[in-house]
Amino acid sequence: MRVLSFPTLQVAHNKKINMTSRYDILFQPIKIGPVTAPNRFYQVPHCNGFGYRMPLGMATMRGMKAEGGWGVVCTEETEIHYTSDLSPYFEGRIWSDDDIPTWQLMTEAVHKHGALAGIELTYNSHDAANLYSRASAFGPRSMGITGGSGYEPGQTRAATKDDLKQVRKWHRNAAIRAKKAGFDIVYCYAAHNMTLAFHLMSKDNDRTDEYGGSLENRTRFFRELIEDTKEAVGDTCAVAVRFAVDELLGKDARGVQFDGEAHDIVAMLAELPDLWDVNLSNWANDSVTSRFGKEGHQEKYISFVKKLTTKPVVGVGRYTSPDSMLSAIERGIMDIIGAARPSIADPFLPNKIREGRLDDIRECIGCNICVTGDTRFVPIRCTQNPTMGEEWRRGWHPENIQSKKSEDEILIVGAGPAGLEAARALGQRGYHVILTDARREAGGRVLLESALPNLNEWRRVIDWRITQINKIKNIFFYSSSPMTAKDILEAGAPHVILATGATWRRDGMGRHLSRPVPGNGKIFTPDDLMDLNMGSDSSLALRVLSKMQEQAPALQKILIYDDDHYYMGGVLAELLAENGCDVTLITPAPLISYWTQFTLEQERIIKRLHDLNVTLLENHVIASHTPTSATVTNIITSAESTLACDAIVMVTDRIPNDALYHELKPALAEGKLKSLRIIGDAEAPNIIAQAVFAGHLAAREFDEQVNPDETPFKIER
Repeated sequence: MRVLSFPTLQVAHNKKINMTSRYDILFQPIKIGPVTAPNRFYQVPHCNGFGYRMPLGMATMRGMKAEGGWGVVCTEETEIHYTSDLSPYFEGRIWSDDDIPTWQLMTEAVHKHGALAGIELTYNSHDAANLYSRASAFGPRSMGITGGSGYEPGQTRAATKDDLKQVRKWHRNAAIRAKKAGFDIVYCYAAHNMTLAFHLMSKDNDRTDEYGGSLENRTRFFRELIEDTKEAVGDTCAVAVRFAVDELLGKDARGVQFDGEAHDIVAMLAELPDLWDVNLSNWANDSVTSRFGKEGHQEKYISFVKKLTTKPVVGVGRYTSPDSMLSAIERGIMDIIGAARPSIADPFLPNKIREGRLDDIRECIGCNICVTGDTRFVPIRCTQNPTMGEEWRRGWHPENIQSKKSEDEILIVGAGPAGLEAARALGQRGYHVILTDARREAGGRVLLESALPNLNEWRRVIDWRITQINKIKNIFFYSSSPMTAKDILEAGAPHVILATGATWRRDGMGRHLSRPVPGNGKIFTPDDLMDLNMGSDSSLALRVLSKMQEQAPALQKILIYDDDHYYMGGVLAELLAENGCDVTLITPAPLISYWTQFTLEQERIIKRLHDLNVTLLENHVIASHTPTSATVTNIITSAESTLACDAIVMVTDRIPNDALYHELKPALAEGKLKSLRIIGDAEAPNIIAQAVFAGHLAAREFDEQVNPDETPFKIER
C-alpha cells in the first residue's frame, strides 16, 4: 500500500500510574454479616432483559462482572411467587425449587472468580400486573395497577393480615431456595416505588390495622420480612436491605423523604440488616441519565444513613472515577461503592483500577441504553460496551478478542463511532489498520452531538476509543482526509470498511410522511445546527444561534418538526430556546420525545422544555410551509392550523452516506478488492449504540467464515 501523507491526530491520555496505596481502601475486604466481600466494588441489582427465559446469558454476563473484579455481583429483582408476576418484563424468578438450578448457574459463575453472589427477592404490589399468572395482585389497599404498561385497567385487592402472613412465608421460602442455590447475600427489597413493603411504608397506606397509621405500624411488615429472612438463612447468608430514602415528590405530596420519614425508618431498623443498600425512588430518579444528573448525584439524599447504623452502607451515583469513589468512602457517604451502569459499561473497571490502568476504564456515558433492554424486553446492550449481552450467545469477552488470521491490511473510511470501534478492535486483533476521516477531528456524529446541551459525557465514546487507538502501534489515523473511490483503490488496501455515516433529511420525509413537504420556508436540519453549535463562523450561526437576537430579528420563531422521537428534537429545542429563540416543537407521536420513555427521561425532558417556555404540540405533522408560517395537521382529527415561524428544523429520517459503497462494488466484483463492507449509519441509520456494535461486529467477523443462512449467535430454547 502506498504511504499516505495525511497528518495524524494526537489525543492526550493519562499515563499508566503506579497505584501504590492511593486506592487501597477500595480493595480492602469488608465483612457483611456472616460473609466477607473481597473488596468494595458492589454490582447492585439491575435488570437486564435476560431474566428467567435466558438463564445462560444472564449467568455468563454476571460471571463476567466477577471476572472483572466486582466483589459482589447481584441479580435483578427476582419474583418470589406467581402472585407477583412482573410480566411483560423478563425478570428473575424463584417461585419454586425448580428454579434453583437456574440460579446455580449464576452463583457458580460468580464464585468461580472469588466474588459474592447476591439475590434481590421481590414481592411487588400494584407494580405487578400479573399478566402471565392472571392472579389478583396484593396492595396496601385496592388501587390501580401501575405495572405492565403503567396504565393497566385493573386494581389490586387490599391485602388482609392473612395475605401478609402468606407473603412473609413465600419470602422465607424463597430465601431458603436462594441459600440452596448458593447465594451469599439475600435482599429484603423496599425501593423504587414497586414493592409491597415500600408501599406499606408510603403514602399509599391508609390502613387502620397494625400495618397502618403510625410509622412504626407502616414499617412493621418490612421489619418482619427482615427478621424472617435472618432467622431462615442468616447463619450463612448476609441479609441486605434495599431502601429508597426519597421519592423526590416533596412534602406536599406526602412522599418518602430523606430528611423526614426515611430518616426515621433507617433509625428504627438501623442494626437489623447486615447491609444497607440505599437509593432514590422511582427508577427514573435512581438511574437518571447524564443529561439530568451527574456523578454522585444521590449523595445529598443518602449521606445520613451511615450516621445511623454501624452496618456497611452501599450507595450508587454512576461513579466512574476512582477518585470520586475514594472520596465517597473517605467522606463517610458510604462504605461500599455500588454500581449498575458503570459495571455494564466496563465489567473490568475494578481490575483496571487495581492495575493502575485508569485511562483504560470504559466510562459509562449515562445514556440508559442499558435500561432499554428491560423496558423493551430484549437482552441488555450498552453504547460503550458492545459485548454487553453477547457474552454467552456470541462468546464475546469485553477485554479479549481473537488474534488476526492474516497479514492483510484494512482501510477504514470514517472515524465516527462505528469506524473508531472497528479500527480499535481490528487493531487489538493485530491487523494493520489505516483509518481516515474527512474532518479534522475524529468522532463523527458523536463529536457533534456531544457538544449539544448536557450531552457532554457522550464524548466518552470518542475519547476512550482514541485513547486505545493511540496505544496500538499498528493503527494509523489520518484526519482531514476525504476519500474518493479512486483514492481508496489507489491506496491499495485489499480490504475496505466504510463507516461514512448518514445525513439528516431536509424534506420532512420520515415515519409519517412519505412525500417531501411542499413549501419555500427556511429549512434547517440537525446537521446544520450541530455544525453551527461547534463554532462555525458562518452567517447562519450568527442568525440562528447568536445570543444577540437583535442581530437576527428575522429568525425569532423556530418550529421543530420531530419525527425521530428520541433525544434530538428535544435537545435542539433546548439549544435554540437557550439562545433566545421562540421555539415550538411538534411531533406526530402522542408524546414529545416518545422513545425516551424507555430510557427513563421523557418526563424530565418535558419539564425542561416547559421551563424553557418551549411550546409543545403532539399528534401533528407538518403539511406545508412558507417563509413566515407552517401549516400543520392533527393526525387524529385531520384538522389543520397555521403556526407562525421564521424557520423550520426538520428532525426526521436520515439518508445513509453510501455512495462510496456503490461506487466500489464493481471493484470488488472485478477482484480489485478482497472485501468491502459498509457499517454503522452508512448501512442503516440507528442509535449510537448500534453504530458501535456494528463496528465491533465487523472487527470480530473479519477473516471469519460467516454463513448468512445461519443465525450468528446461540439461542436459548
